[in-house]
Amino acid sequence: MKTKLLLTLLLSFSLSVFSQTHKEKRDRIKALKVSFLTTELKLTSQESAKFWPIYNAYEEKEFEIKHDKMRSIIKKIESAGESLTEKDAGNYLSQFQEAEKELLELKGKMIADLKPVIGSVKLLKLQKAEFDFNRKLLSKYKDKHKE
Repeated sequence: MKTKLLLTLLLSFSLSVFSQTHKEKRDRIKALKVSFLTTELKLTSQESAKFWPIYNAYEEKEFEIKHDKMRSIIKKIESAGESLTEKDAGNYLSQFQEAEKELLELKGKMIADLKPVIGSVKLLKLQKAEFDFNRKLLSKYKDKHKE
């Protein structure tokens, strides 16, 4: 009985430690991204005060769509494996397309909300800066795993 209780507690503790490290990594990446975007966009203090609440809300919603909706669809597909029927595949494809559409609409809303705040030139710089940041992040990840 004590062994089961101890095992349960250890498992719970290890899962909470894992989730904390994942959250810490995500927070670190977010801090790096904020720094990178601030440098690349050269936002004024007035622009920055209006930009970050809009951008952060966009990123939270984007994360929710990608990790809650899309990830759950992918998990269902993986769990079905070879027994995935054409009908189920069609349903999953429709759900995935809806999530993609939602992401596109979200991006359009962010652009519409940010255009009066930072203008078209900085919006284009934002697109490029996000691309550059993701490329650098992926490059660091690859380099770290080569070692």
